[in-house]
Amino acid sequence: MKTSSLPQIIEESLSESYSYDAYKKLIDDLLKEGKSTAPVQEESLTEYSKMNQRRMKRWDKTLKIAEEAEAQIKAYDKKLIWLVISEGWCGDAAHSLPVMNKMAKLNPDIELKIVLRDEHEEFMNHFLTNGGKSIPKLIMYDVDQKEVIADWGPRPTTATQMVEDYKAKHGQVDIEFREQLQLWYNKDRGQNIIDDLLKLF
Repeated sequence: MKTSSLPQIIEESLSESYSYDAYKKLIDDLLKEGKSTAPVQEESLTEYSKMNQRRMKRWDKTLKIAEEAEAQIKAYDKKLIWLVISEGWCGDAAHSLPVMNKMAKLNPDIELKIVLRDEHEEFMNHFLTNGGKSIPKLIMYDVDQKEVIADWGPRPTTATQMVEDYKAKHGQVDIEFREQLQLWYNKDRGQNIIDDLLKLF
């Protein structure tokens, strides 16, 4: 069986990708039918999706990017696609995607595209985190060179450290920690994500 190269897999994934607005509309349309983006429907995933749509709308309205960061984004002069592996029920994605969208909009050479994890398993398998299919995962793809220049995810660096510290102490992530993480995202206001992504340019 012929295996596809990573650029081929990316190009195939791009042909089935969504813009940020189309991704949000997809989730809204599914929610009207009481569904999530998951291949197997569960009530909990639908509820997470509803909550995440509210989060994304709030971040779309309130997120601010500092002048210095904005200047750095605008100065980048290579054509990039930011291809994000996501799902509507994923809480970390709901906090991260609005930040990515606002950053990409600042530079006409950066295009944000989104694919669903469970529809792109081969692509996801190239970007596992500790062997797991953790999302969101942002792949920075140089259009002219047809190569991946960087990837990021599934969480900003501070949140990743919080997860590792909690697991080391308690063995696993639980409801109590998830609430702590949500509070951290709200307090941080996307700044850790902005800093992380700027370092990848």
